[in-house]
Amino acid sequence: MKWFGTKAAQGDARPVLARAWGSGAVALGEWPSSYEAQVRAGVVGNPVAQRAMRLVSEGAGSAALKVVGVEDGARVTALIARASAGQGLVETLASHLLLHGNGYVQVIAGADGTPAELFALRPERVSVEADARGWPMAYLYRVGDSVTRLSPEDASGRTSVLHIKALHPLDDHYGLGCVGAAAGAVAIHNAASVWNKALLDNAARPSGAMIYDPGDGSVLSPEQFERIRREMEVAFAGAANAGRPMLLEGGLDWKAMSLTPAEMDFVGLKSAAAREIALAFGVPPMLMGLPGDNSYANYREANKALWRQTILPLVGKIGAGLAQGLDGWWPGLRIEPDLDAVPALSDERAALWERVAAADFLTSEEKKALLGVR
Repeated sequence: MKWFGTKAAQGDARPVLARAWGSGAVALGEWPSSYEAQVRAGVVGNPVAQRAMRLVSEGAGSAALKVVGVEDGARVTALIARASAGQGLVETLASHLLLHGNGYVQVIAGADGTPAELFALRPERVSVEADARGWPMAYLYRVGDSVTRLSPEDASGRTSVLHIKALHPLDDHYGLGCVGAAAGAVAIHNAASVWNKALLDNAARPSGAMIYDPGDGSVLSPEQFERIRREMEVAFAGAANAGRPMLLEGGLDWKAMSLTPAEMDFVGLKSAAAREIALAFGVPPMLMGLPGDNSYANYREANKALWRQTILPLVGKIGAGLAQGLDGWWPGLRIEPDLDAVPALSDERAALWERVAAADFLTSEEKKALLGVR
């Protein structure tokens, strides 16, 4: 949907939209609520979320695109494939849409007035500037104390900043990303990892109790208690001293403690949290190396489901958004994923080609149209 241009002339015919108020995420529990904190905890510091993001974004970046509807398709293909400031456009946009729910592309024109570069802006730095009725007028790009106002269209009415957003049922201006939905599971998974690390630091078992029972009812003096505590920390605490025998004296006795079944449930809790993270990112848990029915057939079907349900819809959304933004220079442009170039779908495409080729009642042009060949 085009927010600017012809819609701006409709005036009061447009309904009043809600003002821009952010992502609409509600902070629950003690996990991070801001986008940057969620990315640091969930993507930078969590192996499951980071791998899930890379599977989707790198898969989207490697997907072949078909540019149709224009004669200068090779130039458009080169423009999309060109790395800008070291970032791949489709891969970067895929990660932004996946995590934040919004992708912003700045169209930089060359000397001849045609687009020479497409640069993906960091979505957490961009905010929508709305008018009195809630309709967006411009974008504000903030880096530290510097704020740059970016117009969505240039003087000729062509797109200069393109906004691609995921569906958000409660926000008119911003899309809904998955990093907020995964924040709770990420917090649980990270806490379980810290728990495991603490167990390893404590000889991979819970600490026991040192009991003083000399038989006459006396207790340790403060000096004796402090000396025993220092000796325990230096000689017996930590993973490096695991299994080291203890020499006790003066009525001291050591009683080991074990984890209860309820305390051991954090192992299953961590596995469940990992599956929730994969679910939030749209990645089958099997592809993440999580326990399950990891047979070859299931792995192949899971890989196919990843492409069908997550990567291809994301690439299609990015392609449609880019085509709309570049329509001012190349009218009728369409950018679509090339399904024949996806290895995970090779058996499906081969079966389709065989069925279409065997349909003698179809003309060659009709067969090309069914197969998407132009």
